[in-house]
Amino acid sequence: MAKQGRINGKEKIRIGVVGCGGRGWYDSDRSLKSDPNVEIYAMADLFQDKLDHTLKGLKNQYGDRINVAKNRQFVGFDAYKQLLECDLDLVILTTPPSFRPEHLRAAVEAGKHVFMEKPVAVDPVGVRSVIESSELADKKGLTIMAGTQARQMSHRVELMKRIHDGQIGDIVTGQCFRVGGAMRGWGVEERKADWSDMEWQIRRWLFNTWLSGDFICEMHIHELDIVNWAMGGPPVKCMAMGGREARTDELYGNIFDHFSVEYEYENGVRIFYAGSQIDGATVRTNERIVGTKGIAYTDWARSYIEGENPFKYDGPNPDPCISQHNLQFQAMRNGEKLNQGVRVAHSTLTAIMGRMSAYTGKELSWKWVLNASKLDLSPDKYEFGDMPKPEIAVPGETPLV
Repeated sequence: MAKQGRINGKEKIRIGVVGCGGRGWYDSDRSLKSDPNVEIYAMADLFQDKLDHTLKGLKNQYGDRINVAKNRQFVGFDAYKQLLECDLDLVILTTPPSFRPEHLRAAVEAGKHVFMEKPVAVDPVGVRSVIESSELADKKGLTIMAGTQARQMSHRVELMKRIHDGQIGDIVTGQCFRVGGAMRGWGVEERKADWSDMEWQIRRWLFNTWLSGDFICEMHIHELDIVNWAMGGPPVKCMAMGGREARTDELYGNIFDHFSVEYEYENGVRIFYAGSQIDGATVRTNERIVGTKGIAYTDWARSYIEGENPFKYDGPNPDPCISQHNLQFQAMRNGEKLNQGVRVAHSTLTAIMGRMSAYTGKELSWKWVLNASKLDLSPDKYEFGDMPKPEIAVPGETPLV
């Protein structure tokens, strides 16, 4: 439980939620569960139906802790700007990730603490913006917590301590898997007659690269973040393959259904990632780090080491999605530094770099992607209307930008 100090002269921490879909509801719920002196004070979404649904559900569960008056409910592309004018302490950012860089910058400039879901961008231009905003947050004394909850899992925290203490020796290689599950039942599946191209793509955002970053970025950032955690930082280059074999219907936008990436790190260690979203495939999600003295294994439920220094975690595993909010509230109340912005930006770029390599068929260096790539997937303007159907990448033909 967080220490009950005062924030900006108030006992309660006031939260504004930007993005009222499933993750907006979930992160609001977990923040309320983590601390009794927290209230949801304002909400914003692009769509009225999303805001209404989440507001009603939270209010039914939490009553007057959902203190969102009608004049603090905002809808539209500029809804986040209106929300940031409210008397808030912290903003939860849970829109599709393409909007994250712009929303983070605005929140930090407005002097708000930020909890932001992963990934935090869909292209290198967005990643650079997030890094700049994170550096500005440090200057302003603001906290930033990222929704990479695996970093708060007790069994993984204990395993990483042992990896970094050298208990598996020098790392020589590793594997990272997340395969299975096509997400076929996700979201609305029929386009209404009055929906523009823009609205239809946003309501199916998971399957459009300009909005989600493709599934390697939107979902598998968790696994790549764990690998970066074990390795002590991001890779120096990568070479990838991928494609679209099972999920071919245009209902599934332009994202791939499988990727395979070789990531090389500073010391020449190569980590192999394989990921897919294909129905009927064996479901598997885990990471395996091989060292000169042993092998470290971890998944969402367990961690262990085999070798000279065997280890098996058998302690408690509290909900990491509650722990991450509690950690941020403690830092806010105690005036402690907590800023995960650059770290999650690097893990996001690790995924983006893999996608870019697979889309183009090119080997890529971290330095070039981080510093020189001009890839910006943002549309020319944000408004409901006509919009071209996103193109499906063809390795060897899709240009590297």
